[in-house]
Amino acid sequence: MKLYYKPGACSLASHIILNELDISFELDKTDTEAKKTETGEDFRKISPNGYVPALITDDGDIITENPAVLQYLADQTPEAGLAPKNGTLERTRLQEVLNFISSELHNSFSPLFSGNEFNDEEKQQIVAGIERRIDHIERSLPDGRSHLLSNSFTVADAYAFVVLNWTNFVGMNLNAWPKTQAYVARISTRPATVKAMTTEGLIEQEQGA
Repeated sequence: MKLYYKPGACSLASHIILNELDISFELDKTDTEAKKTETGEDFRKISPNGYVPALITDDGDIITENPAVLQYLADQTPEAGLAPKNGTLERTRLQEVLNFISSELHNSFSPLFSGNEFNDEEKQQIVAGIERRIDHIERSLPDGRSHLLSNSFTVADAYAFVVLNWTNFVGMNLNAWPKTQAYVARISTRPATVKAMTTEGLIEQEQGA
């Protein structure tokens, strides 16, 4: 398999899951502005929408859109338990969470990465929209729950972690959401997360590692 990614973008979630599954895969860093990959491919021929992630399967099929890529990966190794079985209510709940992360939480950050300039009032409105979505995440982590669906890590947690971690890049913090803050810290220490973030140049590799 090959994953087309952009460092720190939502494709990081798929990168984390590939590490969790401990399967063989290639990476190709993508410049989504120039629509070129690091190996010189025209990214528009791979993903007409022009954004990451894009996954080429071992059979040569191309999958785009994070919720689809994440579920496909989880289903390749079902014994890893990264997604409930298809056809169950639990799988529907996973899709429910993934759709919220994609359409609500992820999209609420999008204006801040658009390159557009905003006045103070506009910026406050954008931040307020992000805060409303984080409120929902906080409510989704009742006392004793370590992950979004249960006490087990799933693909939804990888995606939520990546988007919530963007607060570090837009001048926000998670101090007002203690459960969410602890949740992000917890996911950040998973070996698969550390490996993916190190590979993408988001954190430095520990000396001696």
